[in-house]
Amino acid sequence: MEAQNNPENLLGGDQFDGVAPGMKPKMAEGGQRAFFSCWDIHAYYGESYIVQGVSFDVREGEIVALLGRNGAGKTSTLRAIARVDDPALHHGEIWLDHQPLHTMRSHQASQLGIGLVPEDRRIIQGLTVEENLKLAQIAPPVGWSIERIYDLFPRLGERRTQEGTTLSGGEQQMLSIGRTLARDVKLLLLDEPYEGLAPVIVQEIEKTLEQIKILGMTTIIVEQNAIAALHLADRAIILDMGQVVFDGKAQEVLDNADLRQQYLAI
Repeated sequence: MEAQNNPENLLGGDQFDGVAPGMKPKMAEGGQRAFFSCWDIHAYYGESYIVQGVSFDVREGEIVALLGRNGAGKTSTLRAIARVDDPALHHGEIWLDHQPLHTMRSHQASQLGIGLVPEDRRIIQGLTVEENLKLAQIAPPVGWSIERIYDLFPRLGERRTQEGTTLSGGEQQMLSIGRTLARDVKLLLLDEPYEGLAPVIVQEIEKTLEQIKILGMTTIIVEQNAIAALHLADRAIILDMGQVVFDGKAQEVLDNADLRQQYLAI
């Protein structure tokens, strides 16, 4: 199937006959619109159908853990929300703060306030820590000051003149998060922030994310370390085969061993 990553094609298509059309954001508690919503999104890598009708919403200040086994569609859903080219969004609606992300490209979504911290970190080779941070602020909207980022990550301040790609894995993860916060972020998307890190570094990143939680930053976290993500999150959404199979409180998943075993294998 030919990719249709074109705004005019997102709300319909013959391949979706019989599927509910895109809807406006759901109403959250108290009659207020959800701060973030996606409705019936379908996304493909080439002809591979990965995200198969995912719908959920997030309230402002909420942290949501997006969980599932390997291949469940977690990272693909996160990338579709961030409006990167792959996977291609074929159908559905994505809204942030009443603005339609599904009509945007990735740079437009970033300007609106989407902040993606990718799994591969994407540290720019040849630039120091501070140059990586300054580059993130080269165009508006600007977020945290560099000194505030150093307050959050003292290690980065100590290594501000060191080339970013020579940092340890944990330090590169700090730099990737810091670079995202250097922009004005409304929705923080974290893709496997603990991946490949030693337990002591995981604990350090966890402390950082706890501080972000205290600040009330709306966040979606994809993480294979489901227990760590659940302890951080307010809500959990579990994907299986590209579809939502659970949407509820994070504590419900922690308390339900059968649910964890069935969908998370833990």
